[in-house]
Amino acid sequence: MKRDLTRFVKWPKYVRLQRQRRVLLMRLKVPPAIAQFSRTADKNGATQLFKLLHKYRPETEVAKSKRLHALAAAKKEGKDNTADSKAPTSVKYGLNEVVHAIEKKKAKLVVIAHDVEPVELVVWLPALCRKMDVPYVIVKSKSRLGAVVHKKTCAALALTDVNKGDQSELTTLSGLFAEQFNKNTEARRSWGGGLLGPKSLAAQKKREKVVAKEQAAKLNA
Repeated sequence: MKRDLTRFVKWPKYVRLQRQRRVLLMRLKVPPAIAQFSRTADKNGATQLFKLLHKYRPETEVAKSKRLHALAAAKKEGKDNTADSKAPTSVKYGLNEVVHAIEKKKAKLVVIAHDVEPVELVVWLPALCRKMDVPYVIVKSKSRLGAVVHKKTCAALALTDVNKGDQSELTTLSGLFAEQFNKNTEARRSWGGGLLGPKSLAAQKKREKVVAKEQAAKLNA
């Protein structure tokens, strides 16, 4: 009979680091600027948002090449197809593009990933959105945002324009996320972390019981 050695197996280093990091974030007190990224949009809101985002995915390299080739062929034949030559309406991605859209107040809604590493890349973005009065939302995860723009990961997206049929949906989502994030002062001022482990909680409860017992004995005396 073989012995079960599961307990003695050493986990890979990256798994150990992930778990240690998660425990540290739970134990240490996390400043509000970083703790706000642990509060993401609810499932229903995120589902509606990503349905809208997928309608405005940027064109692929193949699609862009075909469009430009068709434009060049039309110009060669002397046809005027300027309407078809324009790139389709799509989301803006990349920090430089997103920041430019926010500062010019062209962004209608900014979407930020909650797990960007290092967090310093986007930690200031919510404050900029509030200053410029642009609705923003924090969602899971950077790989999900990357799928929208044909990349592995993406830190932030910005919707600058939509078709007339989707205008009401964008207005609804912007209003919803503005209430949840832009105007939610309590959420962005509260600290994160500071959670005790099971052993520490048990020891704390034990001390509280001893203190309560001593106080009861004093009252009875």
